[in-house]
Amino acid sequence: MTIAILTINQPSLDAASRLVTYLPEHNLTVFGKEGLTHTLESLRTFGKLDDILPEVWTGYDAIIAIMATGAVVRKVAPYLQDKATDPAVIVINLSLDRVLPLLGGHLGGANALTAQLAERIPGCIPFVSTATDQTGTVSFEMLAKERGWGIVNLQALAAISNRLLNKQKVKVATCQSIFESLPNQALLERVDWGMQGAETIVIAPHVGSDALTLQPGITLGIGCNRDTKQTTITRAVEHFLSRHGLKREQITGLASFEAKADEVGLLAFAEAWDLPIQFFDKETINGLEESFSPSASTKHFGLKGVAEPSAVLGSVWRQLILSKEVFESSVTLAGAI
Repeated sequence: MTIAILTINQPSLDAASRLVTYLPEHNLTVFGKEGLTHTLESLRTFGKLDDILPEVWTGYDAIIAIMATGAVVRKVAPYLQDKATDPAVIVINLSLDRVLPLLGGHLGGANALTAQLAERIPGCIPFVSTATDQTGTVSFEMLAKERGWGIVNLQALAAISNRLLNKQKVKVATCQSIFESLPNQALLERVDWGMQGAETIVIAPHVGSDALTLQPGITLGIGCNRDTKQTTITRAVEHFLSRHGLKREQITGLASFEAKADEVGLLAFAEAWDLPIQFFDKETINGLEESFSPSASTKHFGLKGVAEPSAVLGSVWRQLILSKEVFESSVTLAGAI
């Protein structure tokens, strides 16, 4: 993380000099008032804290303030925008034995950084106030962050978390494999993607409602005619994504049949979009238990299919969510999570 350590006087600057030794793997910048003494390799000085706060707020992942909590609240309040984008804010005392994640506990990483400090600094006690952490309730925003999933409709999170804290059921619209991986399932009930309501959380790449939606990455299975050009494949993928409300950055990889491993256009597309591509052999594809859409590859190669089974094999959760579509009679695409 890039971390700004804010100090306002000699005692807090002395504390910062000790604090930096506990965070060697992070990119740290210590800010201190002009005219103070220190032993740091470098120090960013300022006349007034207000002069540097705009830069600090937008330029760092986290802020550790060695200041009074009330002062920190007053200083950062004008800059608050959104819990999904605001930096983590942590307050620590001069003795470095009490640490409080003030803002961005989950998405900002303040709770994790607080835990790191408490573990490393002898005698340091964390004060974590987020209810889900105190009660051991599943935190869906932390789950998404840990797994690299996107989050949509974040405003619906509070209602979901409150239901869980109040021991009320929450429906989870997702595939069985993802549901089985969720922690603390006692209050969770899996439903199909079409059954969405106010008390439902959706775990799928595409967004179909106002429900809180976690977006796992998607693997695209691709089949193409011999010598299909890169430009055609690009247009096919862009059309596929547009049809299903997906973004380019949601694609985590490509997959196809091994006979396509020398397709120049396909390889060039993968390189241009900076995507890993996997190729699977006939035995592996036909070894899948699932049935797939009828395919010309059955006639030509004796395969269950190309796009659909390849997408499943290349995905994390082995769940086909977008059936194959043919673009201009030359490119076949399917999506799996």
